[in-house]
Amino acid sequence: MTFLLQHTDDKTNARAGLITTDHGQIETPIFMPVGTVGTVKGVHLSELKDDIKAQIILGNTYHLYLRPGLDILRQAGGLHKFNGFDRPMLTDSGGFQVFSLSGIRKLREEGAEFRSHIDGSKHIFTPEKVMDIERIIGADIMMAFDECPPGDSTYEYAKQSLGLTHRWLDRCIRRFNETEPLYGYRQSLFPIVQGCVYRDLRTQSAEFVASKEADGNAIGGLAVGEPTEKMYEMIELVNGILPTDKPRYLMGVGTPVNILEGIERGVDMFDCVMPTRNGRNGMLFTKDGIMNMRNKKWENDFSLIEPDGASYVDRLYTKAYLRHLFHAQEMLGMQIASVHNLAFYLWLVGEARKHILAGDFSAWKSVMVKRLSNRL
Repeated sequence: MTFLLQHTDDKTNARAGLITTDHGQIETPIFMPVGTVGTVKGVHLSELKDDIKAQIILGNTYHLYLRPGLDILRQAGGLHKFNGFDRPMLTDSGGFQVFSLSGIRKLREEGAEFRSHIDGSKHIFTPEKVMDIERIIGADIMMAFDECPPGDSTYEYAKQSLGLTHRWLDRCIRRFNETEPLYGYRQSLFPIVQGCVYRDLRTQSAEFVASKEADGNAIGGLAVGEPTEKMYEMIELVNGILPTDKPRYLMGVGTPVNILEGIERGVDMFDCVMPTRNGRNGMLFTKDGIMNMRNKKWENDFSLIEPDGASYVDRLYTKAYLRHLFHAQEMLGMQIASVHNLAFYLWLVGEARKHILAGDFSAWKSVMVKRLSNRL
């Protein structure tokens, strides 16, 4: 994998770049739709590629390991062949999922022992095993196995957790280096910066990660309960340390405004379940603000969802019809909202890129943040 930094904004740290993988190129800044179990929920492959224009999507190691399982994925020839998405993919390591299973998992030096949320069966993820799983899944970008501490962790817990994450990273790198890709194309490993909301721990972690000279680097453990301003502070701190010639990936963030704030602080890659999860619950993100499609105000609004929207669904269906679908609990409503939101997110980062290259990102971003925060 290579990264070409094409332009940095004069007034901010916003960047435009180009990632090249064996499955294609990715223009940054980029948003990556989340395909947890090998599918972006409610979205057809043709919509994902041709309408939403996804350049890269995610799969999740924890979920794919449990279902469909490694044997099936290996027989299929990896996730690309299994789900038909022939563009770049990234796999999360499962660290966040293990973190979220706090009641049914145990952490120790060897790895994380947990019980399946599906059938209660017992499993263990070690750094070495996670690298092997991600080789079998076959994503272009593999994430290192880490522990994601809660946003309200004490300093002492965050410090112990960070030490474990760093030791696990060294083991991930060793295993990655002593194994080969399985399907004839190259894979990259991204380390993850942790350290909760503590400046000295984040600094230590960013320096440790930067020293590994990986193809790219990630910032984890944010948007997990800490105040928003603290999240922005940590992003700015970490990006001041991570190398400028490698892509920076902010994991699991966030709202459209969060993404613009992250771009301003030098982030290149984003993912979040919010476009699809919130969409399935009737929330639409638009250029002029947020719409709750369950509200009565849309009951007899026969205007199009968003006449100049990024997706074909915006110019095909009316607000009244979409509201009807949600109140009738029809699956089509959730599909329309998911496609709309994902296309909007991809449009947003694409516009950010255009304005970075044009040299007026800061002025554009100030206007957009106000518009995106409206409740319509």
